[in-house]
Amino acid sequence: MLKLFRREPGFYPKLLSLALPILLQNLITNSLGLVDTFMVGTMGQGPLAGVTLANIPVFVVQLMMFGIQSGSSVLISQYRGKGDLQAINRVMGIGMYAAGAIGLVFALVMGFLPEQFMGLFGNDRLVVATAARYARIVGWSYFFDSFVQVYIGVHRAMGDPNRGLIILGVSMASNTFLNWVFIFGNLGAPRLAEQGAALATLLARVLSCSIAVAWAVLDKSFKLDPALLFRPGGEMVRRFVRFSTPVMCNETFWGLGTSLFPTIMGHMEGSEDILAAYAIAGNITNLCTVGVFAISGTAAILIGQAIGSGRKDEVYSLGALLNVLAFLFGLGAGVLFLGVLYFVVAPFLYPLFDLTIAAREICTMMLTIMFCMMPLRSYECTNIVGVLRGGGDVRMATLIDLTPLWAVALPLAVLSGLVFQLGILWVYLSMMSENVVKAVLSTRRFLSGRWINDVTLPARPEPGA
Repeated sequence: MLKLFRREPGFYPKLLSLALPILLQNLITNSLGLVDTFMVGTMGQGPLAGVTLANIPVFVVQLMMFGIQSGSSVLISQYRGKGDLQAINRVMGIGMYAAGAIGLVFALVMGFLPEQFMGLFGNDRLVVATAARYARIVGWSYFFDSFVQVYIGVHRAMGDPNRGLIILGVSMASNTFLNWVFIFGNLGAPRLAEQGAALATLLARVLSCSIAVAWAVLDKSFKLDPALLFRPGGEMVRRFVRFSTPVMCNETFWGLGTSLFPTIMGHMEGSEDILAAYAIAGNITNLCTVGVFAISGTAAILIGQAIGSGRKDEVYSLGALLNVLAFLFGLGAGVLFLGVLYFVVAPFLYPLFDLTIAAREICTMMLTIMFCMMPLRSYECTNIVGVLRGGGDVRMATLIDLTPLWAVALPLAVLSGLVFQLGILWVYLSMMSENVVKAVLSTRRFLSGRWINDVTLPARPEPGA
């Protein structure tokens, strides 16, 4: 075991130099959701439940963007290992087209059909109306954010996560300040409540998009080639479809499936308490798992660059090390956050929200289960999203990631929540069941060694061709 941890000089500093900026990026992104939740939550449980409902489809779109990021990084990290910047320009162009199209469709639906769309996710008339007012404005922010996410993802895959950290840091600061202005009506602005939170998000995304565009134009270390960016070519499109589309579909259908959990909760008895608790628990969970996703993102970069540079003999042991580190990190973090939950969150954070006693108890239950599951979640996330996906094994990684959700967790949640009406505890345990199944399936795939693939090579011709 100790031999696994022995690495060449400079390995662990490089690991930290990649993981820490990614961790901070994730922390900033998820802090924005917590800030919105906190500021809107101070205005009452009704507005909080409405914003939570509106964020169900927003979560799906964010995961689709993450899918494009991750799918592109499968190619970009290996092309970076080869030093092929022209190919990276082409991949970036395809990612821009895909993300922009998704962001535009989402903006149009949220902007022109908010009541009808929000009605699909809940049946409380007042909550749906609140969600629609928020969605009508916030939907447009994701058109601008789509280009920012692709740009940040490209540089992260090339080993430069600091650029995204700076852009997202500015976005967070501006979003928080504008929340204070428009939610509460400060500095002479109108008091817009949940609509103010949506407007602040939109303006912050426009600002971050402007910064990304200016940086891309002025950047001398990685010059954009408009000819390759806007006309990436059929060969690269085919390669993108082959290796990136499964990842995009993975994140899209995982996000869609995950969004059905709060939809189930929205149709249960006491849905307002449950959704309010889920909003707070979800945002706290997102903050507490930023390290998990930082490790998995770093794993994908390191595995991809190792394969692209021709060091395939090191890849298996590198993947094993990253998986072990992820499990140990999850174990330590889970113990720490359980202590924070009972000694900080419950006595000091809950009173800041206008929550019922039932909502507080539900929130504590959700967070307790989540933190107990952190070692397993950290391991399976790193193995699937980082190691298998970074190794080019995108189809099997997608299958392992989606099957437990759709075939196990969702059916159990529907049965426990809507059919047998066993209560929110059993619904949440059903949600967590996917992590156990994914850990088993992903371990078997890793041990097989068949996940190591060079995705930059031309496809092998069919026998007899």
